Amino acid sequence: MPIISDADLDLLFLGARSQNGWLDQPVDDALLRRIYEIARMAPTSANSHPMRVIFLKSPGAKERLRPALSPGNVEKTMTAPVTAIVAHDLEFYEQLPRLMPHIDAKSWFSKAPDEKKAHVAFQNGTLQGAYLMLAARALGLDVGPMGGFDNAKVDAEFFPDGKWKSNFLLNLGHGDPAKLFPRNPRLSFDEACKIE
Repeated sequence: MPIISDADLDLLFLGARSQNGWLDQPVDDALLRRIYEIARMAPTSANSHPMRVIFLKSPGAKERLRPALSPGNVEKTMTAPVTAIVAHDLEFYEQLPRLMPHIDAKSWFSKAPDEKKAHVAFQNGTLQGAYLMLAARALGLDVGPMGGFDNAKVDAEFFPDGKWKSNFLLNLGHGDPAKLFPRNPRLSFDEACKIE
């Protein structure tokens, strides 16, 4: 397997930044579809693929989101060309006969306690959300993931049937370099890892 270039590593990780401001450049729907098509190919437990996404582009959709946003996240979200609500489907296992047809994986979850189903949906949906961010960066968009919002308000507004639950918000577009904050420190390997 080839190793990606240093430029690719910069694009995805080393030079990539969480964006706080946006240039006034639209994001085409076809690009959003391509980002998802790439992200969906990455692995999840039991091929569960519980992530669900609503891409908010219209002013009306953004206004529905506004009441759930923390004050510090309003401007950067309302000015982002796209805000994705990254959610997970609590009934993800209903798709498993199609997604994992060689074994009865649905039965692993359909009779499991609700907390186990919710954990699997959240864990794998979060993983897929990270894949979505990397796919967006790989295709030239900047990202700004956020947790500063009221999940209950988002769920009531966008997922009233209760089957999907919001996880985090992801602003997408072309970032404004003038609105970047200085990069914060990271933990070293020795601080965060052990080899045993």
